[in-house]
Amino acid sequence: MAKRDFSLDDRYTLESGVALLSGIHALARLPFDQRRLDARDGLNTEGYVSGYRGSPIGGLDRELWNRTQELAQSGIVFQPGVNEDLAATAIWGTQQVGLFPGARVDGVFSLWYGKAPGLDRSSDAIRHANAAGSSPKGGVLLAVGDDPGCKSSTLPSGSEFSLRDLGVPTLAPSSVQEVLDFGLAGWALSRYSGCWAGLVTTSDTMDSSATVLLPEERRFTLPDLPQEGNIRLVDDPLSQERRLFEHKLQLAMAFAAANGLGRVHSNPSRPRLTLISAGKVLADTRQALVELGYPTMQSLADAGIRLVQLGLIWPLEEEFVRAVCRDAERVLVVEEKRGLIEEQLKAHLFHGPRVEVFGKRDPAGELLIPAVGEVTLPIIAKAIARVLGEVPNRAFLEATEADERALARVATTSKEARVPLFCAGCPHNTSTKVPDGSRAAAGIGCHYMAQWMDRNTWTFTHMGGEGANWIGQAPFTEEGHIFVNMGDGTFNHSGLLAIRAAVAAGVNVTYKILFNDAVAMTGGQPMDGDLTVADVVRQVLAEGVQAVRVVTDDPSRHAANDYRALPRERLDEVQRELREMPGCTALVYEQTCATELRRRRKRGLAEEPDVRVVINDAVCEGCGDCAVQSNCVAVEPLETAFGTKRRINQSACNKDVSCLDGFCPSFVTLRGARHKRREATVPEGLSDSELPLPQAARRAANILLTGVGGSGIVTLSQLLAAAAHMDGRHATTLDMTGLAQKGGAVLGHVRISDFDEPHLSARISPRGADAVLAADLVTAAGRDVLAMFDQERTVVVANTHVAPTAEFLLHRRADAGSGDLLRQLGRRCTEVRTVDADRHASALLGDTGSVNVFLLGHAFQSGVIPLSLESLKRAIELNGVAVERNLAAFHYGRMAAHDPDSLPATHAEGEALQRDPDRRR
Repeated sequence: MAKRDFSLDDRYTLESGVALLSGIHALARLPFDQRRLDARDGLNTEGYVSGYRGSPIGGLDRELWNRTQELAQSGIVFQPGVNEDLAATAIWGTQQVGLFPGARVDGVFSLWYGKAPGLDRSSDAIRHANAAGSSPKGGVLLAVGDDPGCKSSTLPSGSEFSLRDLGVPTLAPSSVQEVLDFGLAGWALSRYSGCWAGLVTTSDTMDSSATVLLPEERRFTLPDLPQEGNIRLVDDPLSQERRLFEHKLQLAMAFAAANGLGRVHSNPSRPRLTLISAGKVLADTRQALVELGYPTMQSLADAGIRLVQLGLIWPLEEEFVRAVCRDAERVLVVEEKRGLIEEQLKAHLFHGPRVEVFGKRDPAGELLIPAVGEVTLPIIAKAIARVLGEVPNRAFLEATEADERALARVATTSKEARVPLFCAGCPHNTSTKVPDGSRAAAGIGCHYMAQWMDRNTWTFTHMGGEGANWIGQAPFTEEGHIFVNMGDGTFNHSGLLAIRAAVAAGVNVTYKILFNDAVAMTGGQPMDGDLTVADVVRQVLAEGVQAVRVVTDDPSRHAANDYRALPRERLDEVQRELREMPGCTALVYEQTCATELRRRRKRGLAEEPDVRVVINDAVCEGCGDCAVQSNCVAVEPLETAFGTKRRINQSACNKDVSCLDGFCPSFVTLRGARHKRREATVPEGLSDSELPLPQAARRAANILLTGVGGSGIVTLSQLLAAAAHMDGRHATTLDMTGLAQKGGAVLGHVRISDFDEPHLSARISPRGADAVLAADLVTAAGRDVLAMFDQERTVVVANTHVAPTAEFLLHRRADAGSGDLLRQLGRRCTEVRTVDADRHASALLGDTGSVNVFLLGHAFQSGVIPLSLESLKRAIELNGVAVERNLAAFHYGRMAAHDPDSLPATHAEGEALQRDPDRRR
């Protein structure tokens, strides 16, 4: 196989050839590509990017901040919005640049980003701006993040109907490749038609990575039609409406037709079925066809199946869809959520020859593809088989249905078994507590999770509406007061208006403004602007709240301010005081996000506290009060001869030390103790040459990764993709995280193949896993994961260490042991290979930070990873994090698979602490 050179800078600097990109990288790359295209065409343009973070586009701003220098060199301004609608309004302004004297560019191409609720709140701004039009040498692309399965949202979402209502032509990429292709097409369409252009994305496109082709030339055909849709200085609303619906949308359809945005992938001369799909479900549809026995486009054509992809899903180009349906016996539309394509298709076919159209329901009105939940591969496969009648591989359907019945007896899904929780040392462990006799309402942010903890926290609102529901409830209840949780990010985004409304209504409420100094829910980004606790105090006082109190983990930080800051130990006292005051009051709870604080400490931007807490298990009685007091996931079970006791996971501990609130004599506070980290390099004499290379794995492989949020599963999938790319292979990954960054379940789908093989869905099909790296057994034993196992195909490499679940922390219920979980896995696969990766990593390297790389080494030596040793090691080096330690972990994992007795002897059974030699005794 041909090796490839690889650099992380290829994501943005490589202009042609093959690159490895995630969906977020592709979205971040788009402005650079557009700038290069304009320079090629002699246009003096610059770019503008604004929006508000939210899954699945939550990482875009972080990626752009990492490219500050390149953005400036390319003339691209990145200005995150305080909220989504203000960002959309700013983008409207970029299209007005050429209307006034002083413009120093020909046009500004702009990118707005936000998740579906952000589109909802921005509809007024976008409706006005889209009616006004885009600049002929600028253009606007709206990247909207949808969550059809409600993995990390408060409601499932599909934005296509919202964009239609706003009059925004909408493109639906089905892959990382099409994020690039359709993104650039969107800007060209916007310039040509005068419309803003929508680009709908999901986690399947944004949280996936793939090897993509970068063509040397990208040119778009512009039909020779009158162009009257662009923005103008003198205008009126009725003229804008007429241009949008009678002219601009027709230009958008003409652009789609001229540039082949509708694609026919298989085209039989006499089709039995025209199968139409778009976006994320197109990839699943292609995979379903493979599973049903149609592996190639030729096999589809031979079976009389015409497969059609729509790039522009609204407005639908009438002549194209009539042409692909005219001679078909039946038409099946596969789409997510409600039937946007189906509705348009039926309208376009109404006056033509009669053809049966199947979509959400069949012609008899029976349910076929549901409009609720997520449209999955089994749903699609059943629908196709039902419409066709017979398929070559009906055994796939029978096996899938048998699995569904069998797995219904498995207690939980991976998501249910690994309920996400606050991170170790999270401020919300303390700040979301309420006094006895009180209740709280939740809001948007990590503190939303308080609803499934012992916090008497019930109900929530959309972002920025926190507490406004109490305004409507208060006049009709004898309940006299509630607390309302509001994050500092929400306060800055739009929450201050809710406080203003509560003051105006005169209701008795205490807003708890949780000031954590980072937008932790989407990756720890800083807030937009320089909001401080003093700013919050001044603002809420100016709104007319009756009283403000500040509670903090370090009152000394506020000594110079004109308000009093109290230690967090007095939180209950302060809350009791405020709930007795009439009217609207506020409590600002300040403590930095634990995960962000950990990052700052590693970078030397925050001081490392000289304290460690350990539990003397000889004294511990196993009551669990320490976990109750702290709500901390770093307090773990310890199985002893005297029953289940507790220990502190030193690798996870963020030194919040709220576990000391239990006043337990088993707790020992150490000062001058450091984490004992052993030599991070492979000892001399234990080189790669000492280990035989494993027997080559099959060239194509579907590798499933299961783990816990924050443990490095996403990094592991990136390492595999990078190694495959350097080996000259095609790779796709899909990281299914949801709220998993808070200790929930994480799944990584990694698919490796050759470039001459069909590249289908990034998701592994039912019974499709060749190898499973079970870094977490609890996640691996979920019924949604077991559905991907095959008794004759799947090999599991499992870490036998079981991290505690929410059931243990919140309810003190014992978790399932590794033996029970391994037996569940064993019944569904051909082989289970086990290793206590946590124990080995702790003993050999001093902590568990490299445990997943250890497991990767074990899997490689077991022969289930179809990649070269050279590329895997190079991928670890390119990752640039703890390189020597991770290379050592990889090697030790290989040794553990080849000959466990060859591992270096160590007396350590787990994490260790040592005295700081620089500290005086």
